[in-house]
Amino acid sequence: MLAAESAIRKGPSTVNPNRRKLLLAAAASLTAPALAQSTLPENGVRAAVSRFSELPATASCLIVADHPTAPWRASHNSAARLFVGSAVKTFILAAYLREVEAGRLTLGQQLAIDDTVRSLSSPLFLHLSGTTEARSVLEAMIAHSDNTATDAALAAVGVARVRSLIEHAGLQATQVPDSTRRLFSYVSGAPEGVDVGWEGMQRLESAPTTKARPPLNEHQTMASSADDLVRWYQRAIRGEFFEAPGTVLEFKRIQAMADSLAHVVPPDTAAYGKGGSIDWEGFHCFSLAGQMVVQKAPVTFCCTINWSGPKDDVPRVFEAYKAAVTDVLHEAALAAG
Repeated sequence: MLAAESAIRKGPSTVNPNRRKLLLAAAASLTAPALAQSTLPENGVRAAVSRFSELPATASCLIVADHPTAPWRASHNSAARLFVGSAVKTFILAAYLREVEAGRLTLGQQLAIDDTVRSLSSPLFLHLSGTTEARSVLEAMIAHSDNTATDAALAAVGVARVRSLIEHAGLQATQVPDSTRRLFSYVSGAPEGVDVGWEGMQRLESAPTTKARPPLNEHQTMASSADDLVRWYQRAIRGEFFEAPGTVLEFKRIQAMADSLAHVVPPDTAAYGKGGSIDWEGFHCFSLAGQMVVQKAPVTFCCTINWSGPKDDVPRVFEAYKAAVTDVLHEAALAAG
């Protein structure tokens, strides 16, 4: 490069035709890296993330490919602490499995399903009473996002152990409620720490409160950031929080059951994760976090939106959100493959 610069300074009359060809070749080689930079495969992901950021909401997105030779990442507002809803149930699952490893719980033990844990938004257990094995409860919590199953699992493992795991993982933007019923009680106006019970939940469903609090708060909430959730799935699926390979396998098996994954992950792609949503007094959320595996390269992601608006608008925003997430993960699969 120094020789070329020297020749250019001498002016065109001192450069013979052969030397001119060499200079042109050198100049072309100097511009090649910039051309390569503009055609990086992950630029398609960055464009998709940019489109996601244009959704009519407070949007946060992070996607990271841990490719062995060419890792990359794309993000928008990834440090934002937002309401993520049931996406935090991954921490309850992991905490329960850690207690199984410690010998304090088992996957086969019977957990009670009754009015002491019954909660709103429970598509599987809402009208059932009795006991069932813990494994089925954990599966219902992830596959169906059943809140009664969630509160049964929380009652067994203890919320303190879930929060201890979150602290151990260094996830400073992440918060889980004492239970889903405590969350619903608090945002409907009950004092901090009060569970209004199943009868109170039924009253709340039939007669919405006039003392509503925002779901994203500092007391009873389901909050996290894209940074936290991506870091969590990167480490959890590698097995960093478990002692035995069999526990990692169980964690992945149950997380693969999340029903939202099949709607946005490219076909025939292994994926693990959990989604979340809420529709509460004009506040709305959609979130999905997890990891997919493309040509053996882990691609970890989190896409969340929070917004306020009329309930009639939710279906339209949901379709736009689903399309945008599908777009991001499609581009990510192309870039990673």
